[in-house]
Amino acid sequence: MMLLIMLELFWVFFKIGLFTFGGGYAMIPLITDELVSRGYFTLDEINYLIGIGEATPGPFAINIAGLSGFFVFGGESFFIQLSASIIATIGVVLPSFIIILLFAVFSYKIISTKPYKDAFKVIKPMVLGFIFAAFLSITTKVIFGNFMVEVTFDYIAAAIFFLVVTIALSFKKISPIALVGISAFLGIILYGIL
Repeated sequence: MMLLIMLELFWVFFKIGLFTFGGGYAMIPLITDELVSRGYFTLDEINYLIGIGEATPGPFAINIAGLSGFFVFGGESFFIQLSASIIATIGVVLPSFIIILLFAVFSYKIISTKPYKDAFKVIKPMVLGFIFAAFLSITTKVIFGNFMVEVTFDYIAAAIFFLVVTIALSFKKISPIALVGISAFLGIILYGIL
């Protein structure tokens, strides 16, 4: 049973790695849909997982896959959690590895073809759409809650969001790492006090 769940987790992240272009942010809608529809996580848990994955150093997709594998087997031994984490991570990385390997072998023939150029003309706007959809999805869920269940407004999340945006716009040279740190610090302080 456990092995079947690990294989399903591998397949889920393999599909996510294979069918999303544009990096981690473009993966968020597919990650949310796959993991929630299969009952691994709730929408709130996915939002927390995305927050942790974003705040953790390293590529977002690898962080999310590793964390998902780890938390899906939360009640099991550390070895099983680590194994699931590794399997999910391999699942999300393997499609890119295979595609890059094939591209390296056949690139000199492919790059100059018209279908290749046409495909990238279509993919570029799709990536922008995926990233914008992820932004809207997470922003509305964090600030307004889940519309399907209840409409709420999280004043603290909205205040932190607008404060960090103001800081980013006021200080052009501030690094994204500092902004994530400021957000985390404000979240710990404000949610801890209120």
